Amino acid sequence: MSVPAIQTALNKMQAMQEQVQTNSVNASQAPQNQGFAAELKQSVEKINELQQTSGAKTTAFQLGDPNVSLSEVMVAKQKAGLAFDMGVQMRNKLVGAYKEIMSMQV
Repeated sequence: MSVPAIQTALNKMQAMQEQVQTNSVNASQAPQNQGFAAELKQSVEKINELQQTSGAKTTAFQLGDPNVSLSEVMVAKQKAGLAFDMGVQMRNKLVGAYKEIMSMQV
């Protein structure tokens, strides 16, 4: 590598390091007391939001809205479907963990 290329790479690495440090400072200022229940509720709300968006885009496309394309509808449906599948898998893991804990002998 030439010296200018090395200097460019070094500058990029320093910029990324500063960005990470700035993001970590901002993240540490965010409230950390949400807990598991709040995170779970937020995830379910996000899944619901994706499904509502998908439904709205589907309806708009069916009604002939020129601002909504078929590709947008399909992408929204895929996002909603993947989010729902992820939610179902998380629920299954949680139920499995609960059953395992309940079957432990004290």
